[in-house]
Amino acid sequence: MPFLEPLLGSTNSERVLMFILARDEGYTRQIARFFDADPDSIQKQLTRMEAAGILVSKSAGRTILYQFNPRYPFLPELKNLLEKALEFYPDKERERLLMNRRRPRKKDKPL
Repeated sequence: MPFLEPLLGSTNSERVLMFILARDEGYTRQIARFFDADPDSIQKQLTRMEAAGILVSKSAGRTILYQFNPRYPFLPELKNLLEKALEFYPDKERERLLMNRRRPRKKDKPL
């Protein structure tokens, strides 16, 4: 249920920003799988937001992770807007977005 789509221009741009707000970082396929969206359209939004200076990327092996650019001048305001919009999401969707479950590490696996 996109609340900021009219402001941001697309549902996928809202999805990208909400995912990164909730998880601190994300990569294309992870975000696309979470929202059952087309990876190409998610990548297009990630690229657009990185070019605008809203997001920054870093490599982790062959994966490119995106996160908010700490130097973006309107970052506090953007996060406040996203957090306010998140309050209006249905409870199930909000919980699913904020729950960041990962499999536990294998018992004897070295760090």
